Amino acid sequence: MPAVIRHAEPADIAAIKAIYDQPSVYANTLQLPYQPVANWQRLYNADSDFYNLVAEVEGKVVGQLGLQVCPRPRRRHVAELGMGVSEHYQGQGIGSALLRSALELCDNWLNIRRVELTVYVNNEAAIALYERFGFEAEAELTDYAFQYGGYVNALSMARITSRDT
Repeated sequence: MPAVIRHAEPADIAAIKAIYDQPSVYANTLQLPYQPVANWQRLYNADSDFYNLVAEVEGKVVGQLGLQVCPRPRRRHVAELGMGVSEHYQGQGIGSALLRSALELCDNWLNIRRVELTVYVNNEAAIALYERFGFEAEAELTDYAFQYGGYVNALSMARITSRDT
């Protein structure tokens, strides 16, 4: 069954927390294990330039993508995204569905020209996904984060949509 993409609701907090409590998810994001529910409730106190999408399969939330439009006036054409997919649904098109929906929102409704993200260099599946959607590596960030007891580099990636001026 294909995923349904929709805006997250407060009732989704427990399901979103459960996704990011999974080892392969928190290891590949800047999240930490054992986070309280209160940390996830803050998603609903975000400003109006934050879009919180979830992927639902058969009524179960299995993925989440956050899209933050830059509030600075000279960077209003930029958004940054991050996402996580439940371990049992990775490799099944959930990330693609979330990313496709977020980019459609950026391109067709938010007038976003540049979408940025950061991904660990050892997360080959995520890098391949982003490249399929037109993201390109712009820089490698040395010792970007602490992961599995050591430092890991990350790629700064962006997708830039050309617009007729």
